[in-house]
Amino acid sequence: MNKKPRHQVIKRLQAELPRGAPFDLNILAQFGVSPQLAAQYAEAGWLVRLAQGVYAFPNDNFDVFGALKLIKQRVPGLHIGGKSALALQGVRHNLGSRDTWVLWGDRRYALPAWFTFRFPARYCHARLFDWQVPALATKTLTTPPDMPDAIEMACPERAVLEMLYEVGVKQSLEEARNLFDGLRSPRKEVLGQLLSCCTNVKAVRLFLTHARETKLVDVDALLSEYPVRTGSASRWMSRLDDGTLLSLRPHG
Repeated sequence: MNKKPRHQVIKRLQAELPRGAPFDLNILAQFGVSPQLAAQYAEAGWLVRLAQGVYAFPNDNFDVFGALKLIKQRVPGLHIGGKSALALQGVRHNLGSRDTWVLWGDRRYALPAWFTFRFPARYCHARLFDWQVPALATKTLTTPPDMPDAIEMACPERAVLEMLYEVGVKQSLEEARNLFDGLRSPRKEVLGQLLSCCTNVKAVRLFLTHARETKLVDVDALLSEYPVRTGSASRWMSRLDDGTLLSLRPHG
């Protein structure tokens, strides 16, 4: 390929590819850029190579949302979840500027190093919900007005259950309890549906326990109206990673 077509292609990339997000070879291929040509552009300084097959424009300081737009193309159901989703919706406790992003998705996935180097994050894949009503899976994901359309995060009712699922593993019990105190006015119908299809007994019982303590919802009314999965009639007991013995009654 001679120099003129190469310059025409890079000019088209610069004009048509949106700034604020990295891009991969699949995206570049739509502009007629082969892997070899992409490598040449990187050598010439027109592109920056973030990893094998992943590029960005020079001096394009993309944020976490721009990076997630690319990752979302590779991970079904990718969304900001748990503690991070709660923080973005005003429920936070000692949130630091380098706080770890909590991401959830529908299949196993290892976050790429180019992403975690810039944005400390962890990814969780677990069958936390048995979606009896498939529409509930998308209904409980939202995109706030100030966030790119491609980015989704869990609504508070879903995010709190995702957070409680991680208690004792990646999430401390104390912080989870403090964050729970910040919840306000959950939607009863959404909460009842989520609890009814939540497959994790620990998360369900922790929610019911904290809800009774904080009077966030009328737990007895919730249990009478929805088939919440609380497990057996016995206590649920487990030793957490920090040595704490967690003992949870069936109905909180």
